[in-house]
Amino acid sequence: MSTTAHRPPGDQARITVSVAVPPDVAFDIFTNEIDRWWKRGPVFRQAGRRGGFIRLEAGVGGRLFESIESEDGERVFEVGRVLVWEPPSRLVFTWRNSTFTANQSTEVEVVFVPSMKGTLVTVTHRGWSTLPADHPSRHGMPAAAFIRSVGLWWGELLTSLRREAESRGRVAS
Repeated sequence: MSTTAHRPPGDQARITVSVAVPPDVAFDIFTNEIDRWWKRGPVFRQAGRRGGFIRLEAGVGGRLFESIESEDGERVFEVGRVLVWEPPSRLVFTWRNSTFTANQSTEVEVVFVPSMKGTLVTVTHRGWSTLPADHPSRHGMPAAAFIRSVGLWWGELLTSLRREAESRGRVAS
């Protein structure tokens, strides 16, 4: 479970985006409509260019998973599990990619805070310092450069979330 303890350098990336919807709608889009805004392609999904979908199951213990179409039918990759489910203000889940061993994972915390223009959505992806410096997920980058790349990755995803919220024509009350 997440803690507020001091994190070592290179452990976390944090990104915030403003979405023009109230927190309950932002939380719903983030969780229930994740497949609509989570970008497609090899940088963002295990499926790469193949078909499939990504889902986040509601509640503590729910899975974040990707269903991937393959020649053999369908394959499921579990990205993580929900640790904290506090709609409409907070969500925490474990996160791993295909290069992680069974005992390796990181943690993503998503906080939804009301703002004058809707909601500030902040993602903090932490736990990277638990992975070895030569871990394949780091792509040979030093810690600071790698964490910047994680922040940019989440920045692209949250921009997509913001656009999804805007496409609805919803406005915060």
